[in-house]
Amino acid sequence: MRIDANGQYYQQLNEAVRACADRDVTIDNVCGQRYIACAEKDRRFTLHGTPGNGLAQYMDGATVEVFGNCQESVGDTMNQGEVVIHGSCGDACAYGMRGGRILIEGNVGYRAGIHMKAYMEHYPVLIVGGTAGSFLGEYLAGGLIAVLGIGANGAYPCRFFCGTGMHGGKIILRCDTAPSGLPRQVLVREMTEADRAELAPHVQAYCAHFGGDAEALLAQEYFVLTPNPEAGYKQLYTFE
Repeated sequence: MRIDANGQYYQQLNEAVRACADRDVTIDNVCGQRYIACAEKDRRFTLHGTPGNGLAQYMDGATVEVFGNCQESVGDTMNQGEVVIHGSCGDACAYGMRGGRILIEGNVGYRAGIHMKAYMEHYPVLIVGGTAGSFLGEYLAGGLIAVLGIGANGAYPCRFFCGTGMHGGKIILRCDTAPSGLPRQVLVREMTEADRAELAPHVQAYCAHFGGDAEALLAQEYFVLTPNPEAGYKQLYTFE
């Protein structure tokens, strides 16, 4: 089914989506409508335009591909599925994300990946092609965040306070020198071959969607941020 969102109020648009029995839904002329694909399972959404806040919130297995930029809170508390964004994304992307994968071709705003968490087979992944704003991975409890730094020319690809309150999970950053001035909850090391093997399928998926040479990207210098066991709140959380 194909839906024209031009001039539609977000509630009206979402009612039309819920009323549609088709597995594949294409929505044209999206312009700020909120909560598209929330809690959806086993469907595929192709969006042309700029979705508003809360795209794919609580999503539980659907696939969303956006040809355009996105606003805030993409994948908030998402359980599983995939979001592919041919553009950049606003603040608080992947807030509390619990599973699935988000691929962003360009940049992401502040507080991406805040309090992502993993449990048993549920493992969330956020891949950012460009750069990230401040507070990336704030209170990170599990899962993987990678910032590929495409276009950053080897510079540190984040703003300030990366990993503040981090107590689980992993952040991988592509840059030529080890990040400095990070919060005390964060340890930094060079990427190992095991880290590279974990990152590889996600970089390959990134390049399959957006173009680029996955092998060349993976051959670059990366640094890994992990929780400092001497700081933070590890006794309050379940670890893998």
